Amino acid sequence: MYIWELPEWPHFRWNAERLADPLADAHVKQGFLLGSMARLGFAQRLEAEVEALTEEAIKSSEIEGEHLNPESVRSSVARRLGVPNAALGPEDRRVEGIVAMTLDATKNFSTPLTRERLFGWQAALFPTGYSGLRKIKTGGWRDDADGPMEVLSGPVGHETVHFQAPPAERVEAEMRAFLAWFNEPPTTDGILQAAIAHLWFVTIHPFEDGNGRIARALADMSLARSEKSPQRFYSLASEIRRERPDYYASLEGAQQGGLEITKRLLWFIECFSRALDAAEVACAGVLCKADFWQRNALAPLNERQRNMLDRVLDGFEGKLTARKWAVIAKCSMPTAQRDIKDLIDLGLLIRNEGGSKNASYSIAAP
Repeated sequence: MYIWELPEWPHFRWNAERLADPLADAHVKQGFLLGSMARLGFAQRLEAEVEALTEEAIKSSEIEGEHLNPESVRSSVARRLGVPNAALGPEDRRVEGIVAMTLDATKNFSTPLTRERLFGWQAALFPTGYSGLRKIKTGGWRDDADGPMEVLSGPVGHETVHFQAPPAERVEAEMRAFLAWFNEPPTTDGILQAAIAHLWFVTIHPFEDGNGRIARALADMSLARSEKSPQRFYSLASEIRRERPDYYASLEGAQQGGLEITKRLLWFIECFSRALDAAEVACAGVLCKADFWQRNALAPLNERQRNMLDRVLDGFEGKLTARKWAVIAKCSMPTAQRDIKDLIDLGLLIRNEGGSKNASYSIAAP
């Protein structure tokens, strides 16, 4: 029996005592991250927000097996956030759809959630009206014309049914109850509200496709509402993507269990906490970069040197050598070697030990 078949549905219960310490830990991390971001200038905060929202859109799609062009996503996010001179990536209507939904959820968190808004989100995810090669219903609740809505895995003809959603004739009433709850002033902790919103919505499974991405957007919206901030510096979907098997196992367990959902809430809180840990590491990198340029604001650098130092500070893959410098900066080897020597003389780069034949270089410690 699924939880939506229980007479008490959707009256969830949980053990507040078991959740108290993990919740307190997550809230401390939330505050610490916001404090770290406050140390950054406007440009650095905007850069961090672009990266977080880009990751959110890419990873939420990856969870469903859809891979988007990262440059297209980053370009769309940057353009919508008003980043000056945002680079143009390849245009993709699917990218525009998920980016529009992600930003609407986080930026307009105080705007009431309506069926029409949800219809717009789902239609934006499937701009052609197709999911892969399959024609689907968009901009409206599912009708189960092809049979019950089931979550399946495995090869065709040998599928495993992980979950069956409520029948289509119940969706309108189910969503009316969900929207009424979602739009009420929250009476529980904001992180718990996000976890419940995700579980409740994805259990109703009101659309023919796109339910997982929309459920995660609703969790993001709940978190933004609890933080009272339209800025987002972490990506919950990135952490869920890293823990994808556990994510689905936890969800399946909750949907086939009772309405006591402490275990599912605990998993969500801990996943969210790990997303904050990852964001703090990324923030440390942004702070390091900001501090570097603050210390060296007056250094006499040419454009090549500034661009290459930016690349290294952003996490250059592999070792920086004169040959790589020449290729990336599109200059001659003598020019690359001269650029590097000047930076060593200025105390901005150091030569790594060993490798006398093919020397490599790193950012000098302050």
